[in-house]
Amino acid sequence: MINTFKIQDQDKIIALWNTVAVKIGYKELDHTSFHEIFTGNPYFNENHTFVMHEDNRVVGFVCGCTGDDLPLGKTSGYLTSVLLEEAYEASENYKILLDALEKSFADEGKTQSEVLFFNPMMLPWYIKGTNRHEHNNAPGVFRNSKLHEELYKNGYQDRAIECAMYLKLEGFTIPEAILAKEEKAAVEGYEVTLFDQNRHYGVKEMLQKLDNPLWEREISQCTRTGVPVLVAVHNDKVVGFAGPMIRQKSGRGYFTGIGVVKEHEGHGLGTVLFFKLCEEEKKVGAEYMSLYTGIDNPAGKIYHQAGFETVQEFVVMRKICKPISMKRHDG
Repeated sequence: MINTFKIQDQDKIIALWNTVAVKIGYKELDHTSFHEIFTGNPYFNENHTFVMHEDNRVVGFVCGCTGDDLPLGKTSGYLTSVLLEEAYEASENYKILLDALEKSFADEGKTQSEVLFFNPMMLPWYIKGTNRHEHNNAPGVFRNSKLHEELYKNGYQDRAIECAMYLKLEGFTIPEAILAKEEKAAVEGYEVTLFDQNRHYGVKEMLQKLDNPLWEREISQCTRTGVPVLVAVHNDKVVGFAGPMIRQKSGRGYFTGIGVVKEHEGHGLGTVLFFKLCEEEKKVGAEYMSLYTGIDNPAGKIYHQAGFETVQEFVVMRKICKPISMKRHDG
């Protein structure tokens, strides 16, 4: 039997998660984190959350979300999680759960189901071989996992591979080659430094040119409230950024991104920003950094140069869903 989510299902879903999802690599859940990720998320909707029951037990769970204000949100719904108890991991059960979610997307006029890093329901996972170091979001489905296989069987197609990368910050220093790059940029009139609202200007214009709503919202707030952000400046005008630099409870050095406006590219600013970002994260007490990037992204060379290693691969996937057909009544 499959039904939409009811709050009384919560404890059994958490127990299922801590048995099945944790085995895959996701972080365990409790009532607080379940609320933060799922029920307390502004994009959570019971109509996109389904529970499979048998004999008063929860044996399956699927959750997704929609939002016209999300990237691709006018056409797509986001698949967040699909779980089945080990004894029920048959393809037909995956299909039942996925069909229910995809129909709920179609009921809202969505024509695609996405497994994508823009999903606002972020699932933290543990980095293998570390002391419970975690990344705050899975940018897709674990590559070559059972779920990856079942999604493929159900019409989802691989669209991109995202590499999760990790660096332990103990012992990190900026190489001489990067310091030389910074000196060369300085000769050309550039400086990479911490943002100073009494000296630097042009943050709003820079963020508008970079055209990333997440960066615009978060970096604007940080530069207003004094959270440390690295900036690349030209005659005190901000032309790039990296950050913010925040030590999370897990010990991870959080940052939202790095960007340089197009007309100021070609001076090595992105590389200098990244290395100085690592240095500043270490200064605020972060023990490690983690990030993800496309498998073919040239920036991967910079990350490797800084000492990052690929620790996990995720797959971005999409299914084109059939729209609900309306019966025609003539007469």
